[in-house]
Amino acid sequence: MELHISYELNNDGKTYIRNKMFEFNSMHFPDRLKGRYQEVNLFLKTADGQIVGGLLGEICWNWMEIHYLFVEEAFRKFGYGNKLLAESEKIAKEKGCDFIKLDTLSFQALDFYKKLGFEVYGTIQNAGGYTHSYLKKDM
Repeated sequence: MELHISYELNNDGKTYIRNKMFEFNSMHFPDRLKGRYQEVNLFLKTADGQIVGGLLGEICWNWMEIHYLFVEEAFRKFGYGNKLLAESEKIAKEKGCDFIKLDTLSFQALDFYKKLGFEVYGTIQNAGGYTHSYLKKDM
């Protein structure tokens, strides 16, 4: 049998690969952590329901990973980023996570995360001309 590689948008294929990876990984994690997966979606909304920011992440095994944290420019410097992260930490603690991890580019929010207790555990230089930092905060 000869196989070929296809480059395409394919939600069924994406789900298959993700599920197979979770299945494989689950064979190596302790039973108490198996099946632990939950999306974490926090939205910052105006009184009329318009989304002006938010935090998107997931809980997987014993950690939370934050993929995106964004606040519209007009609402920055009012502490909403802090509040979104504080809420994510509350959820992580309630769900028994040992740490939160995230990444940021040097023009984004490195100092913001460090001020809130995140520590850099790795960097990649020249990521589009910037430094890509990986951070972690123990719970």
